[in-house]
Amino acid sequence: MATLTDGGFAHRLVPAANAGSRTLLLLHGTGGDENDLLPLGQMIAPGAALLSPRGKVLENGMPRFFRRLAEGVFDHEDVVRRAHELADFVAATTRAHGLARPVAVGFSNGANIAAAMLLLRPEVLDGAVLIRAMVPLPDPPAADLSGRRVLILSGAMDPIVPEEQAAELAAQLSTAGAAVEHEVLPAGHGLTQADVTLARRWFGAAP
Repeated sequence: MATLTDGGFAHRLVPAANAGSRTLLLLHGTGGDENDLLPLGQMIAPGAALLSPRGKVLENGMPRFFRRLAEGVFDHEDVVRRAHELADFVAATTRAHGLARPVAVGFSNGANIAAAMLLLRPEVLDGAVLIRAMVPLPDPPAADLSGRRVLILSGAMDPIVPEEQAAELAAQLSTAGAAVEHEVLPAGHGLTQADVTLARRWFGAAP
């Protein structure tokens, strides 16, 4: 299927294998695009519909979902604006195609924008798998994430995301009412087979 550009985001949309299947919102890391996480989505939730947008922000030519001032230093105003923009796109696209409310699966920058969407627009997402995520908003608004499941997968040797950042994000989401599982893997910042295994198991346990 070709990349689509309707709705304001270049994206890929892979239909579900069966009517009523879950939907995954796939959100790539810095320098990725709408194709990067399609294989991951197919591995961890076989048969799910896959919606995979490309971030609109360019950093030295590399797509991202929001601006940063330096590595690990986010432009928080841009985080808020871009999270709402992406949430509007996701809501409109899922509604137009009759898709279930999606579970976000984000890696690195994609995980951070997914966490921001959970906190700013909780009605848009049904939960999230956040791989190598950190706190996107230091002082988020009150959100009601009751009934949402979140899996955070951190790397114990991650040179980009400090361990306390992932723990703080887990606490933020738990405080908002989400059922959070936080696993720290013997890994760096990159995606590993253990991430795939744990995410697949997490989806398999979902009702």
